[in-house]
Amino acid sequence: MALFDNGLKGNVLTGLAIGIGASIFAPQVIPALAGVIKPIAKAAIKGSLVLYEKSKETVAEVGEMMEDIVAEVKAEMAESHEQSAGINPEDKTGA
Repeated sequence: MALFDNGLKGNVLTGLAIGIGASIFAPQVIPALAGVIKPIAKAAIKGSLVLYEKSKETVAEVGEMMEDIVAEVKAEMAESHEQSAGINPEDKTGA
């Protein structure tokens, strides 16, 4: 039991020392960190917004390409269907 009690005392004392140290140095450290972190955060947000706008443009372009491909496939299918039905694509009268 003595070993267990000593282990807890060491952990409690270490935690207490860290807490006291943090409370003493926090008023000086936090403003210094804020001065460094704010520009980094702004740059990260700006980069994210630029990436978002670029990805929106890319998705729109891919959507247009897919629409074109679908239209081409539909035209090819219609042509194939007309040929299999015996209709000459140049002569749509069926005669």
